[in-house]
Amino acid sequence: MEPIIHGIILAFGLILPLGAQNVFVFNQGAVQSPLIRALPVVLTAALCDTLLITLAVLGVSVIVLTFAWLKLTIFAIGFFFLLYLGWSIWHSDPSVDHDTEHQMSMKQQILFAMSVSLLNPHAILDTIGVIGTSSLSYSGTDKLAFSLACILVSWLWFVFLAVSGHLVGKVDTQGLWIKRLNKISAIIIWGVGLYIGRQVLSLLGTGEVAAVISLGVIFMLFLMSFKVSESKKAQNQELNHDYKGN
Repeated sequence: MEPIIHGIILAFGLILPLGAQNVFVFNQGAVQSPLIRALPVVLTAALCDTLLITLAVLGVSVIVLTFAWLKLTIFAIGFFFLLYLGWSIWHSDPSVDHDTEHQMSMKQQILFAMSVSLLNPHAILDTIGVIGTSSLSYSGTDKLAFSLACILVSWLWFVFLAVSGHLVGKVDTQGLWIKRLNKISAIIIWGVGLYIGRQVLSLLGTGEVAAVISLGVIFMLFLMSFKVSESKKAQNQELNHDYKGN
């Protein structure tokens, strides 16, 4: 019983803080109608957490991060992705996202949920450093019970977030409260991103910093251009829909 209680308390402690993954699941629950349309996000986020927890308990992730170049790559990609994600959330418009034409497709939901789950070094290190290390206290069936408890909390939490977002979205039809939440979330995500950036700088020399920044700028421009192109595509689809309606 002790491993199960330990896993539940530990998982809740790690998953409760406001972060990119939680914000995205909550927002999709709020803007997707009916709620079943948010299922791809919930399943993807839960499966990604299940993967990370499993790797952490098996010790695979610790072995991977012993390679300095791989750790640096994860940190650098995560840093620029979090900066972009903060920008995207800050400029999102929940009132527009309520429209069916502006809602994310299933493919977009899955890809974005994978991104916020697997490109966040802070979440990865939390899983490895806390859950992975804590699992060393157990073996056999106790370790299995500990792992399953952590995974169960993750699945239930994402379902709860989506349902909560849906209920808030029904009340906040103009998206005012969600917009405020997005602003706060963006600031927190930028803060985490800057912390990760500091970690990157500590691992690099002067010349390497310039190279990473250049690649990062290119990476962010690519993400922003992709978002703009998707927005234009959605607008064109809406115009075509209006034209056919007339």
